[in-house]
Amino acid sequence: MTKHDLSRRTVLALVAGCLASAPLRAAAPVAITVVKDPDCGCCEAWIDILRADGFAVTTQVIDYDALQALKGQSGIPEPMRSCHTARVEGYVIEGHVPPADIRRLLAERPAALGLAVPGMPLGAPGMGPEDQREAYDVHLITADGQTRIFAHYDAA
Repeated sequence: MTKHDLSRRTVLALVAGCLASAPLRAAAPVAITVVKDPDCGCCEAWIDILRADGFAVTTQVIDYDALQALKGQSGIPEPMRSCHTARVEGYVIEGHVPPADIRRLLAERPAALGLAVPGMPLGAPGMGPEDQREAYDVHLITADGQTRIFAHYDAA
C-alpha cells in the first residue's frame, strides 16, 4: 500500500482551483418591463409570477388608449393582443406567457418580434388556477407579423 501525504501547498492549490472553477455569484436576473393598464389585476398576478421566477420586473402604467397604441407600434397583430405588453432583451411579450417560454425564447434567440398568448385563457399564468386550465397556445410572432405555435398547453 502506498502512503500519500498532502502538503499544505497542495491542499491550498486544490482549494484555490475549486473556488476558481465555481461560479462566484449567480447570474443577474433578466430585466423585463411590463406595460399595463392601471386597473388590471391579472397583470399584477402575472408580474408576481415573473418575480417569483427570478425576473427583475419594472412596471409602467399607462391608460388603455396609450397601451393599445403601444401594441400597434410594437407590431403586435390585433388577433394576438391581450391585456399587457412587456419588453425583454429586444423581444415583445404579449399577454400571459409562461416564464419558461420567455426563458426558452431568450435561450434560442429566434429572429422574431416576440411571443403572445392572445386573450386571457383561464389557467395561464396569472389567470386563475392551473388545475382549471383551458388549452391555449403561445405564439411566436415573426418580424413580418406572421405567427406560429411556439408552445401548447393542454387543458387540465
